[in-house]
Amino acid sequence: MVKLIMGLSGSGKTKTLIELVQQAVSTEHGDVVCIEKSKHLTYDIPYQARLIRTDDYAIKGNIMLLGFLSGLHAGNYDICHFFIDDLNKILDDRSNEALESFLFMLDEFSLRENCDFTITLNADPEKATETLKRYF
Repeated sequence: MVKLIMGLSGSGKTKTLIELVQQAVSTEHGDVVCIEKSKHLTYDIPYQARLIRTDDYAIKGNIMLLGFLSGLHAGNYDICHFFIDDLNKILDDRSNEALESFLFMLDEFSLRENCDFTITLNADPEKATETLKRYF
């Protein structure tokens, strides 16, 4: 399952993500991974969740992020939930077509590997395409 939390700056997306990570750590039967671009979630994410900064691994772009996620899961099949904060900052192509394609690939990965993805995206949900809305 892929869930997209979409909203403009200041709408509470990251706060919601932090709450969902805390809930996942206490209720899910597997490892939880939270991915962000920089270091602003360091003190908000529970220590039981693995916090990874894409800047630490020079991850830039849609395909590179997908490969990184695949590698993480290949190294740890116990990962049951990936959280990604502010996907806009990580992706190189932010067009609707590229975003839809990326989410579709994540959805296929999720079904194949039995793990979930929750992603925040800084954008106006009113302007989301029908394809993007299916992930709300």
